[in-house]
Amino acid sequence: MEREKKGKAVIIINGRGGTGKDTLCGFAERIYCTVNVSSAEPIKEIARRYGGWQGEKDAKSRKFLADLKQLFADYNDLPLRYLMEKYHQFSESGAQILFVHIREGEEIDKFKRQVKLPCVTLLVRRSSVRQQWGNASDDDVEKYDYDYCYDNDKEFAQAEPDFQHFLTGIMRDACGE
Repeated sequence: MEREKKGKAVIIINGRGGTGKDTLCGFAERIYCTVNVSSAEPIKEIARRYGGWQGEKDAKSRKFLADLKQLFADYNDLPLRYLMEKYHQFSESGAQILFVHIREGEEIDKFKRQVKLPCVTLLVRRSSVRQQWGNASDDDVEKYDYDYCYDNDKEFAQAEPDFQHFLTGIMRDACGE
């Protein structure tokens, strides 16, 4: 499929682990020029370098990362500062969609207040994913009032065109396309 050429938008994407957020962002890449960033990236780097974290996705590791992120958000807004740097790079680039992964509602709101481009929130759900991780960052993702929700329950072959159609609607709404 050929890439769309119009508009620029920021899509804050969220959902429980295992709902397919990164896969959907990959589907978007096939029709839009995208950038994909996470507010947890600088936290993961600190955890790797100084905390001995090696990329595990178990409950203990997820809580460690969530707690560390909250400490940095409270102390010096590192997650927001990182995202704003990526946002400014995106603003000056030829990319059309900036996917921003943010788990916490208050962090979503802080970022949205800083953004000048069209910005929407998207919750990705999958009926087979209901796991609780024992930390608010993961467990409270569905407590935010999102602009859009996408139920990622289709078979893989149908999911790509379905999500691309869904995303085209978001871009039309956000950018007036």
